[in-house]
Amino acid sequence: MDLTKYKESHKTSYLAEMYEKLEKEDRELDAMIASDPSMRELAIADKESLIEQKKTILAQMDEIIESEKEEEEFPNEVIMEVRAGAGGDEAALFAGVLARMYKMYAESHGWSCVAIDESESSVGGYKEASFEMRGKDVYRLMRYETGVHRVQRVPDTEKSGRVHTSTASVAILPLRKKVKFEINPADLELEFSRAGGKGGQNVNKVETAVRLTHKPTGIVVRCTAERSQLKNREKALSILTTKLALLKEEEEAKKFATHKKNQLGSGDRSEKIRTYNYLQDRITDHRIKQTWHNIEVILDGNLDPIFDALISFTGEVSASDEGDND
Repeated sequence: MDLTKYKESHKTSYLAEMYEKLEKEDRELDAMIASDPSMRELAIADKESLIEQKKTILAQMDEIIESEKEEEEFPNEVIMEVRAGAGGDEAALFAGVLARMYKMYAESHGWSCVAIDESESSVGGYKEASFEMRGKDVYRLMRYETGVHRVQRVPDTEKSGRVHTSTASVAILPLRKKVKFEINPADLELEFSRAGGKGGQNVNKVETAVRLTHKPTGIVVRCTAERSQLKNREKALSILTTKLALLKEEEEAKKFATHKKNQLGSGDRSEKIRTYNYLQDRITDHRIKQTWHNIEVILDGNLDPIFDALISFTGEVSASDEGDND
């Protein structure tokens, strides 16, 4: 029995050791039977017990390995990025609305949602912001939110009542434990600055904020969430590695592009995926051509009807259906 894969996982290594001990006992029983036939009947009974124990341990290890595979595909930790698009101040306000919607959804599901970096607009909302979200099924449920979100509404500052159209982009980046991508340190440009904003006096006096630039691609990651420079640097590097790995995956996918029935677009930040029309009190997802009303209720974080429809469209079991089967 090759136990290599079970020994490599810290979750199954102790079970693999137990399995090896049982195998050793099994061999000792075989030796006993060979050297002393009178012990055969007793030894066979012990062997049957050992076989059942080994079956149980092997089933446990396989179950753990499968759950690890699933967690690797759908990790329970993501980075959510929200960025204002076309529309000036109104776009920044809408980016703030989207961030609030996702934070409220996270809260309703018991997930944690911590700001990594926030660049606020002078009128409120966000020019851009990134958040770390953790919790069960966070990537499985949030992964279809990447793309351009469009809003149609009359801004508070609009005296003539004219409807404005603005956009904000969202990106959901899964933080996987096994990222097969190595960064050449020579390709990185590292800058430190004072974090500013909330967090106490220390934040403003010490250069804890980290800005990482990957020179070959121009990708920039900024992290201000932690109080120490080292932790911010580690987090920024983890996010940058994830972004570069996803970029490589996208490039590879384009080389062997085949349209899958259950794909919801390309997952590209530039793809328009949804429109939020305040005057008509509706939200429309353009990928599945479905509309929901009660826009204010949905913007308060009640996203399950939309997420269930998206997951159902791909042929998966929805989150609410899984809950019914528990």
